[in-house]
Amino acid sequence: MSVAHSGIPDQEEIKRVTPPADILAKKPSVMVECFQHIPCDPCAASCTFGAILPFADINDLPQINYDKCIGCGLCIASCPGLAIFVLDMTYSKDKALIKLPYEMLPLPRPGQLVTALNREGREVAQTEVIKVQKTKQKTYIISIIVPKELALVVRNIKVKESLNG
Repeated sequence: MSVAHSGIPDQEEIKRVTPPADILAKKPSVMVECFQHIPCDPCAASCTFGAILPFADINDLPQINYDKCIGCGLCIASCPGLAIFVLDMTYSKDKALIKLPYEMLPLPRPGQLVTALNREGREVAQTEVIKVQKTKQKTYIISIIVPKELALVVRNIKVKESLNG
């Protein structure tokens, strides 16, 4: 079932926005999970490297020049739909790093174990937070490590509130 019917992308929709395998094998890269034609284009304006191409029409879907993307993640916090992620499949032999948008409380801390969630909000793994990056927007960028086989599955985290503060 597609985003239009369920709110969750199907495998074909995910495949269409997944960076090419040869790019992912070489470097971190953006993955923009924007599937609906709505008037929105801040991602293109936020990319100082020109990797997210300018929109001909504000209702267009983002187009990526993966050769220009360096995986910096500047675009993540600019997306009001929280639909932009960075995948780094080169992080280690069996782990991938995911940079994802986060606007919930409590904020995780680097080194903290959190629960990784899939697109449906289902728990899929425990993972470690590597970095918590404050941005000019209200959106934080959280970097987590996951098994490589979950890099295209994990899209959010659940943080357990600490009783010790």
